[in-house]
Amino acid sequence: MTTPSARHSTGLVVLHWLSALAVLGAWLTAEGGRGMAENPPILHFTLGLAVLALVLPRLVLRLAGPAPAPVAQSALLDRAAKAGHGLLYLLLIALPLTGWYAASRLGVDVAFLGLHLPALTQPVEGRPGLIADLHENGGTLILILAGLHGLMALWHQFVLGDGTLARMSLRRNLPEGRPGGRS
Repeated sequence: MTTPSARHSTGLVVLHWLSALAVLGAWLTAEGGRGMAENPPILHFTLGLAVLALVLPRLVLRLAGPAPAPVAQSALLDRAAKAGHGLLYLLLIALPLTGWYAASRLGVDVAFLGLHLPALTQPVEGRPGLIADLHENGGTLILILAGLHGLMALWHQFVLGDGTLARMSLRRNLPEGRPGGRS
């Protein structure tokens, strides 16, 4: 068991922000449809698979290292925060895998940083199916959840004054919250 710290580790902070940038970049470069087979969105594939590559060490660091003590809240908000984080982690894993699967169904060769990855299934004629639809909708869902995650961090920092942003910042001199802020 590790002792809680005031901030997340530098490695976890870096992986968090790189993941956030990769998710946003993948969403902005998304394309769909059968035409993707003729002109694959290589940048989208690279960013999406980068999300998967980043989440694995991020989970290891999160589970192995000391974490900041939870901000005292109501039991309902604590459960909502845990559920939100759990759903974000689930999507950080599921979206790259469903995208890889959907590309395989379209017969698109998937590569990550020059490494050609095996197809996860055989190509099909017509629509790639439910998994591709889930991937597309999941991309929008993760962006909405990440936006809510960011808004909650801002609410904690500036309304509650509990120093939440300092916990996930590389700058070690951010204020820990306003004096007299609720914790």
